[in-house]
Amino acid sequence: MSGRQEARRRDSAQSRESLLRAAGELFAEHGFDRTTTRDIGRRAGVDPALIARYFGGKTQLYLATVEAERGDTVLGDLLDPDRLLDVLERADRKGLVPILQVGVQRLSEPEAEEAARAALHDRLVEPLYRRFAADGKGRPRLRAEMVVAAVLGIVLGRRSGSFGELGKVEAADLAGLLREVLTGEAC
Repeated sequence: MSGRQEARRRDSAQSRESLLRAAGELFAEHGFDRTTTRDIGRRAGVDPALIARYFGGKTQLYLATVEAERGDTVLGDLLDPDRLLDVLERADRKGLVPILQVGVQRLSEPEAEEAARAALHDRLVEPLYRRFAADGKGRPRLRAEMVVAAVLGIVLGRRSGSFGELGKVEAADLAGLLREVLTGEAC
């Protein structure tokens, strides 16, 4: 392989990664519907036409960002202290990533909404459901959905600036207190 082909391959991998990173940031900041391919290309520093080339379109790029989130997620359910802290810290760092956004806002693209919803349930609701079912709790799925909704509400309230203390507290302190509120156990 010539040096020129190798450089082109390296550039395409870098462009693809830049698009994925920029899209993830913009989807978290503005949501799927308010993020344009032009915005993504500009943030990535590449031609937005490359979105179609590397991903097939905006929806497929969104799906790729949802899948990319899966790779760097701590396992466990939201009542696990490390998992809860991870979710709160990620929301502080990245904003409402696609799987959190879909919990509070519908998307205009059905395929993107279904993928984000499936990821929300797979990564957040199902682990809690399994915990509650194993513990013999009544209505385990409803309980799981309530915990996820409560955490989403905390994340939104924290970001809105409407709640003074909620926005100021460190994520680790918040995770401990939130877990205590959700479980009724002193942590």
